[in-house]
Amino acid sequence: MSTNSSSKGRLLELPLKVLNELVRPFVGREEEGKAILLALLTKEHAVLIGEPGTAKSALIRRAAHILNMRFFMYLLTRYTEPAELFGPLDINALREGRYVRITRNKLPEAEIVFLDEIFKANSAILNTLLTIMNERVLYDGYTEIAVALWSLFGASNEIPEDPELEALYDRFLIRHYVKPVTEELWGGLLERTWAIEREGYPEPHIKLSRSELEELHKLVLAVDLEPIKPKLLKLFSTFEAKNIHLTDRRKGKSLKLIAAHAVLNGRLKAVEEDLMALKFIAPHDIDDFERVNVILSEELRTAYRFLRELEDIRVSVREVDSYVSSFPAIPSRFVEYRLIEIYRDLEATRERVLTMIKESNDEKVQRVANEVIEYIDHVMEKIKKKIGG
Repeated sequence: MSTNSSSKGRLLELPLKVLNELVRPFVGREEEGKAILLALLTKEHAVLIGEPGTAKSALIRRAAHILNMRFFMYLLTRYTEPAELFGPLDINALREGRYVRITRNKLPEAEIVFLDEIFKANSAILNTLLTIMNERVLYDGYTEIAVALWSLFGASNEIPEDPELEALYDRFLIRHYVKPVTEELWGGLLERTWAIEREGYPEPHIKLSRSELEELHKLVLAVDLEPIKPKLLKLFSTFEAKNIHLTDRRKGKSLKLIAAHAVLNGRLKAVEEDLMALKFIAPHDIDDFERVNVILSEELRTAYRFLRELEDIRVSVREVDSYVSSFPAIPSRFVEYRLIEIYRDLEATRERVLTMIKESNDEKVQRVANEVIEYIDHVMEKIKKKIGG
């Protein structure tokens, strides 16, 4: 293998490691982590839509920490002044007839930006943000300021309904609907949150330098996309037939996100599985997020449906593992009863995974399914030891 090939191989191993490190302190936030990492790999922008308290800002702050990038965060309201984001004017310079903005520790100098309630900002700020997102330039009175921005992340409780906000909304190539964690993850959520309260967020085991991120971005642009283009065009037609409209801009940029999905999975050639990235591009309204997932499940190969279900199972078993580990070595009668219930649920889950192995002829599905079986067996064995079985 050449040095160049060896270097590419090492780079391609990094994204999944970074994703695992990004979501490590959180419970049930793998999809959010993936949306954030895809934005960073493509140098695009992402909006996270959902109620407060779902770890949106914490995830993006951790991403900036892993990348050692300058971070700026602000909660926007209609009363927010431009100076709060872009820095105040230099009064001394004004007296000399010069228009200078002091940008130290403000948005223009940040590489990763998180703006909460972004659609509530006033028109002056929104128009400026639109230009910054498009051109990485702040047009400020008589001057142009090149900003350091790599990716801008927005958050909102709801989809913007004002037509004037549509242009800004469309600039977020990646859109993700953040839901509260489901009931089976509540136990793990309590444990993880309490650990953070006592010890703070764990230091990342891995860091990614700016130069490595730039090299990964170059790899994204080098991915072979020809194998998936026919299927992609068919999916565009299917979306339109289901009244899910993508702007020309989003259709064109979808290739970049599909390529990033391939790189995230260690490949430089896109396969049908990478069309899963469309779930971050195609939705517009809240209902669209589930509709797009259904369409992708129906239109892509059966392998996609199995892999999606296996990933959900893996996440659930991981949380069950954490939950079981929190129980005392000598459980009470109630805890023992609960462990027996969990054990039976795992038995049923194991049977479902075995059925997938029988039903699928896909090599990747069978490999992932066997990995999940091993993990389920590990957790079941842990439960047996807890209850003295």
